[in-house]
Amino acid sequence: MTYLLECKDLTHHYQDPLHHQAGVFDVSFTLNKGHRLGLVGESGSGKSTIAKILSRLLDVQEGRIQFLGQSLTSFTDLELYKKVQYISQQPQEAFHPKRTLQASLEEVCQNFKICKTKKEMEEKIHQLLERVGLDPVLAQQFPHQLSGGECQRMAIARALLVQPDLLICDEITSALDVTVQEGVMELLEEIQNSSQTSFLFISHDIALVSQFCDEIMVLKDGKIQENGVMSDVLRNPQSDYTKLLMKPYQEEGREP
Repeated sequence: MTYLLECKDLTHHYQDPLHHQAGVFDVSFTLNKGHRLGLVGESGSGKSTIAKILSRLLDVQEGRIQFLGQSLTSFTDLELYKKVQYISQQPQEAFHPKRTLQASLEEVCQNFKICKTKKEMEEKIHQLLERVGLDPVLAQQFPHQLSGGECQRMAIARALLVQPDLLICDEITSALDVTVQEGVMELLEEIQNSSQTSFLFISHDIALVSQFCDEIMVLKDGKIQENGVMSDVLRNPQSDYTKLLMKPYQEEGREP
């Protein structure tokens, strides 16, 4: 069976002793096309390290990564970014601070040769912004002029321009208020339902992950504590750490 993504014995050590993020150690997991894998753990557990390795923002030190049956290292940067898009907790980082958002979105279209004409490019961007719930006029603004929720939707639109196979969402709702967070999650649900896009959804909030994902992987200190089908893990968690993450929600009467 060919998985969309297969990681085997993935290891990354940080050399800086003052680095506050955990590395990852012998991490193995798979993701099928069209599935949603939730990656859960506290700050410093290694979640973002995995995301950055898959996005080629960090090197693979040990282990191997297969994407669509090929080694991740066999893809050029352009080929990889056409297939894998990374959205961070700080969406402003996806955009040049001194360019309008329209200019940044057009640059993506040009780099990936998405549209043949200027008019076609403008129409595509207009339609995509409407799809993610934004007024297209916002594209004439600069990143700092948008609210956090608007900028996050703009970052999602930017990622969707290339129609990726995999969207890596790294704590993308953690800085948003509850109402805005709900809107972003509804948008991700719509995206997945209307395409075969796969998701690696990273969060410290196991309740949020349980509502969106079909599978879950729990990390602590860079090591997998639990990995499996969401409903099975929530019904019968094997790891004490997973039980600890679930406890606050159970005490509030909202089962993850």
